Order: sequence, then C-alpha cells, then structure tokens
Amino acid sequence: MSTPKKVLMLPGDGIGPEVMRQVQRVMDWMTKKRGVNFDVTEGLIGGASIDAHNNPLTDETLAMAMEADAVLLGAVGGPKWDNLPFDIKPERGLLKIRKEMGLFANLRPALVFDALVGASTLKEEVVKGLDIMILRELTGGIYFGQPRGIEERDGVRVGFNTLIYSEPEVERIARVAFDMAMKRNKRLCSVDKANVLESTVLWREVVERVAKDFPEVEVSHMYVDNAAMQLVRNPKQFDVMVTTNMFGDILSDCAAMLTGSLGMLPSASLGAADANGKRRALYEPVHGSAPDIAGQDIANPLATLLSFAMMLRYSFDMGDDATMIETAVQNVLKGGLRTGDIMQPGMARVSTSVMGESVISELNKIA
Repeated sequence: MSTPKKVLMLPGDGIGPEVMRQVQRVMDWMTKKRGVNFDVTEGLIGGASIDAHNNPLTDETLAMAMEADAVLLGAVGGPKWDNLPFDIKPERGLLKIRKEMGLFANLRPALVFDALVGASTLKEEVVKGLDIMILRELTGGIYFGQPRGIEERDGVRVGFNTLIYSEPEVERIARVAFDMAMKRNKRLCSVDKANVLESTVLWREVVERVAKDFPEVEVSHMYVDNAAMQLVRNPKQFDVMVTTNMFGDILSDCAAMLTGSLGMLPSASLGAADANGKRRALYEPVHGSAPDIAGQDIANPLATLLSFAMMLRYSFDMGDDATMIETAVQNVLKGGLRTGDIMQPGMARVSTSVMGESVISELNKIA
C-alpha cells in the first residue's frame, strides 16, 4: 500500500454530496485495485456549514484544508441561504478558503468529448476537437480589492468595488500560464481590457515581460469583449488563455457551455509551490449546487470525477491513473450513457449512481 494521501472532502450543498459519493467509490476502487492509500476526512463548507455553525467556513475546517495534501469540493450555495447577510453567504466560504490557502491559479479546461459534440449548441465543425485551458487569477482583482462596500454619499446610496493588481500577483499567474503553454501547444492568449483599465495596462506589461523568459511561446493579447465573441465564433483558435479574476469567471463559463454542459467540466485551483515543489490545491466541478435536482440521484457526477482526475495529476503526480479515469469517462460516453443534462436522442438516460457504476465498470476493463 502506498503512502497515505491526505484528502479533505467538502461535499457542500445541493448535489455536492451525491456527486462526491461517486468519487469516494472510485477512491475505494483505486485502493482495492491500484493499492492507492487515501486518508480521507470530511468537512463542512457553504450552506451546510452555516446550518451547523452559522459560519460558511469554520476555522476548524480551514485548518483541515491547510493540513491536507489536496481538497476536493462539491458545490456551495442555494436559495435557502439567499437572504442571509452578505458576509455569511455560502459563497463567502468558498472565497475565503481560496484566499487563505493562497490558491491564486484556477485551471479551467474546456474539452469537447467526441461523443458529446452534438450536445453543444454550436455547429459540430466549430467545437469538434476543442481543447482549451483557461487560467483565471483567483485571489486578487475586483473580488478582493479594497475599499469595497455600499454607503451613502450626498444622500444617494452607492456600491463600489476596487480592481487592483500588483506586479507580483500578475507575474505569478503569468508564469503558471507560460509553463502550461510549454506543456501544450506553446500558444498563450492574455485577456485584458488595457484600452480602458489601468490595472490591466499593468497586467499586459507584466505578461510581456514574463514572455521574454519563454521565447518558444507565441503570445497574443485580446480585449475581453473581443475574447468573448471569439470564443463563440472560433474557439479553436485558442489553446491557453490567462486573465483576471472577474474576466476569467465570465469567460470560463462561456467556454464551458461550448462543450454542451457545465456538468462535464472540472477545475483545479493551485497555490505557489513550496521548497519541495508541493502546492496547496483545491479541486471542484465547474457546475453549481443545482438545488432543484438535489437528492433525486439524477445529477451528472462526471465533472467531479474529472476534478478528481486532475487531483491525481497535479497533486499526486499520478498522471497514468488520471488518464485512466478520463479514458473511462470517455468510454462511458461512447457507450451512449447520459445523465439528463447531456441527454441526446437515442441515448440511455441514467442516474447519478449508475453513471458512477459505469465509470468503475470501464476502469475494470482498462486496469
């Protein structure tokens, strides 16, 4: 049995616990079939933590995350908690754990599986073979900048936020992006709004400076409004994209829907490497908590399983095992099994648990 890999599981809200159960089943399979020893603990975040502790992220859970080798999260939020004060909404727990763990680099792949080309709303020739990696800066920018708030000025209420980036913040995400580009097709597009925003004038300047250390990478720059249009018009022109927190939030969801369903897409949030090359990391599906279908065993678990595959690749250097899971997912889709969100004519609609069982069945064939 291998050295224990400490994983903190945060199922969260809505469909989070259901899809996370399928990951646990794959972990159990890996322990039995591959001799991988996972030391799994479970904690609360988001609405589940609010219900138990009146706090979307307790110090105890945060400490557990800091000690883990990797964190796997389901989803947070839902209408049940919509009317709570802003500072204790479920999403504040997610923002806090990212910030406190120093998870500045969010990797959001947008990959179209051949079996799901027909699920996209775009023409087949536009999306077939699509494989984009979007790197979103995750701990700076307008979501965290100060000052921020709502106040009265001259008898009128105003809301305000601050978009701010320092050179070191831009440089570290740029270097991750260039490293990623070097491992892929050596093309990087940096997205900003440098014609309007001084903070992204600085962003572009720093990216250009870092580019000198990566002469093999072809670098381009694009304004965010044009980038949004180009993602829909000709998405395959992109390989690696890097951008700010807010722009990345928007563009990665746009790219996600090119693939046909948010329920298919994983993500990884990585921190800085320590002296031993280890990074704190959190993995989560792109989709939300989908409270309208929670508890019905109809949610799509594949994005969470693919997030687990990213964990194996980036946190545990288990690329072969990650590829095995990704291949199993592809084979299940080729076999015609679908959850409701990716349903196509002539395919078989299956439950969350059956989809999980089917992935394990494919793993048994591959292993």
